[in-house]
Amino acid sequence: MIELTLAEVAAAVGGELAGDPSAVVTGAVRTDSRALASGDLFVALPGERVDGADFLPAAAAAGAAGALATRPEPGLPVVVVADPVEALGRLAGAVHRRLVDGGLVTVGITGSSGKTSTKDLLGQVLAAAGPTVSPEGSFNNDIGLPLTVLSADAGTRSLVLEMGARGPGHIARLCRIARPDIGVVLNVGSAHLGEFGSAEVIAASKGELVEALPVEGTAVLNADDPRVIGMAPRTAARVVSTGLGADADVRALDVDLDDAARARFTLVAGGEQHPVALQVVGAHHVANALSAAAAALAAGMTPGAVAAALSAAGPRSRWRMEVTRRADGVTVVNDAYNANPESMRAALAALTRLPGRRRIAVLGAMGELGPEAGAEHARLGRDVVRAGVDLLVSVGADAVALHTGALAERSAGNGGGRGQEDGALDSVQHVPDREAALRLLTAELGADDVVLVKASRSYGLEQLAADLLGTRTTS
Repeated sequence: MIELTLAEVAAAVGGELAGDPSAVVTGAVRTDSRALASGDLFVALPGERVDGADFLPAAAAAGAAGALATRPEPGLPVVVVADPVEALGRLAGAVHRRLVDGGLVTVGITGSSGKTSTKDLLGQVLAAAGPTVSPEGSFNNDIGLPLTVLSADAGTRSLVLEMGARGPGHIARLCRIARPDIGVVLNVGSAHLGEFGSAEVIAASKGELVEALPVEGTAVLNADDPRVIGMAPRTAARVVSTGLGADADVRALDVDLDDAARARFTLVAGGEQHPVALQVVGAHHVANALSAAAAALAAGMTPGAVAAALSAAGPRSRWRMEVTRRADGVTVVNDAYNANPESMRAALAALTRLPGRRRIAVLGAMGELGPEAGAEHARLGRDVVRAGVDLLVSVGADAVALHTGALAERSAGNGGGRGQEDGALDSVQHVPDREAALRLLTAELGADDVVLVKASRSYGLEQLAADLLGTRTTS
C-alpha cells in the first residue's frame, strides 16, 4: 500500500483516531493478526466466533502501525469505526483514487464461472507489460476486493479485480470502491441461482459492472453467451466482443486440444493472427483466454505480445483443474474449489480428453441452486454417463440425485463407460462421505487411472484430493 499516516486513514474512513496521528502505515493491510509485521495496518474484523478487536494487543506486540477497530486499545493507535468492513472499503476507495491519478489501469472481472481462472491468466499477461497486482485465489467480496486494492502501490501499473456477487447491488458496491477502466463479463450461468432467483436477475446483477464503466472505458463481453452480449446497451463504454463466432472482435480459430487436454488456437484480434498454446487444462479456458486477451488489448498491449504471454501463463490458484500424477501412475485432477452445472460439465469435458486407462469422476453436490437443485443434479448425473466416464462416485447425501440421474441414464442404455457385466465394480457408485470415497478409491485405483474430484466449496472435497495425493495436513 502507499504510505499513509493514521490521520489520513481516519480522514479516509470517517473514523475517530485514538492515538498518535503521525504514526505511518508503511507495510500491508491485514486482517489476520498472526501475519502482522512492523508497520502494517490491522483491520479488526468482527467474526462469527471471535471479534478481531480481541487481537489488538497482539497487533501492538507485532509492531503494527495501527488498526481499524470498533474500540481503542492502549499502546496502539486505533482508528475507531462502527463497521470495520465498511471502513476497509472506504480506505481502499481513497487509495484507489490516488493510484488512478498516478496512471493505474483497473480491470474488473465477473461471471458465473471462470472468474479466478481468467483473473489468473490476465494477471500474468499484464505482468509481461508492467507491474501488476492480481493475487492468487478468490478475493472477490467486500473484504477480499479492498485488500487487493490496498496491496497496490505507486509503482503498480495494472490492477486486476475479481468481482463476485451474492445478490443485486453487490457488484455495484464493489465498483464504487474501485471503479474499473475495463470490465469483463464472462458468462451468466446457474451459480447462486438459489440466492438470485432467476438467470435474468443474475444477468442484471453481473451487468452492474458494465454500467459502472466510464465512457472512455471498455466493456469486454462474451458474444457466445446471449445474456452477456445483451448487456452492450447498458454501458456507455466501448464494447469489445469475444467468442468463437466470425463476428467477435477477439476470437479463436482452429481450436484443438493437445494430449494433455490443453487448448491450442489462433488468436484473431486487431487484424492480426497469432498462435496460442495454453498451459491450463480444459477447452473451457479458450473463452477465458479470449476475455483476458481482449482486456489486455484494451490496456494497450499488442496482439502478438498478448498471444505470447497467454502461452506462457500457467495455473496459479489452487484447486482449479490442478493436475497431479502420483508415483504409481494415478492422475488426480483437483477441481474442488467450487462447482455449478456449467463448471461441472466443463470439468467433465476436460476429464474425457485426458489420457488414461480409466476416467473416474468423484463428484459432490453443487450448492446454492435453490428449488432446481434436485433436477440439476439428476441432469448432471445423466450427462456424466453420456460423457462415457468409466466410474462415477457421488459423495454425500446432497448428491443422491446425481447418483439416481446417472442410474436412470445407464438403465436407458446410454453411456460409453464400462458397466458391471464384466464382474468389476459397478460404474455408478454412491458413498455417504469423504472417508467412504477414499476407501473405495484406495481399493479401486490402478496405474494410469485419471480421477476428477469436484464439488461446491462447502463440501470440502479438496481434502479428499489431498488424501489421494498424500498431501493433506491437519490444522
